[in-house]
Amino acid sequence: MLHSMTGFGEARLEEGGLAYQVELRSVNNRYFKGTVYLPEDFGFLEAEVERWLRERLTRGSVTLRATVRAMGAQAAPKINVPALRAYLGQLQAALGADQRPTIDLAALLELPGVCEPSDLSDTARAHKQAILEKLTREALDRLVTMRAAEGQTIERDLREQCRRIRAALDVIRGRCELVVAEYRDRLLSRVQQLIAGSGIQLAEQDVLKEVSIYAERSDISEELTRLDAHLEQFSAATAGDEPPGRKLEFIAQEMLREANTMGSKTGDPEISRQIVEIKSAVDRIKEQVQNAE
Repeated sequence: MLHSMTGFGEARLEEGGLAYQVELRSVNNRYFKGTVYLPEDFGFLEAEVERWLRERLTRGSVTLRATVRAMGAQAAPKINVPALRAYLGQLQAALGADQRPTIDLAALLELPGVCEPSDLSDTARAHKQAILEKLTREALDRLVTMRAAEGQTIERDLREQCRRIRAALDVIRGRCELVVAEYRDRLLSRVQQLIAGSGIQLAEQDVLKEVSIYAERSDISEELTRLDAHLEQFSAATAGDEPPGRKLEFIAQEMLREANTMGSKTGDPEISRQIVEIKSAVDRIKEQVQNAE
């Protein structure tokens, strides 16, 4: 099943006076690139979080942001009173006994050691880690669901472009059967006009030789066969279980190469028009598969 590389997923939880949130966003990238932003207390989990992402995603730039916010006094940081008193004592000593310092409480709270996390126990940390993993996996589920829904839209468009290519190939095959015969008729008519009244006899063998050279030079049967094969490979890739994005990019490039080769061989206006239609469809395919996982 084809998935888009663009998506969003979010999960939230409130517990123990804390509000947890995990937000995931993904955009196009030729390969997988994970960027993880975690609260300071969870920095050690960065590699583990990226592993969780890689388990579900193979391509795209994925950004995860996790936050943990205190909602009440019970979860607020604790003030280290001895440390605060020590700072105040040093400040008073620096100013002198007869001076009263102007105190900025917010600045005091930012001094090292004044505020301590409300809960630093190993048990609490393990519990928060479990919550983070749970929310990350929930956000991943929502991200993948969104990417799958967008992938269905991309797949429908890809099928339509393949239909356009097949229709153009049918027209080209019909014209190929007529082009050589039309060239032979035009050549005979022109030669007969040139030798009319000259007494020169037309050698049919020479005409057939010229027609054979033209037929060989303008033969595009191999390109048509390869385009058919590429279309089959394209359909098989989109129907498979593995993410097909990079494979589809390669197949689209090969289809464009075959179309260009046909264009260089033919001089028939109708075939040329159909080749333009094929190239237009392939360009649309290339645009769409850039967002396919």
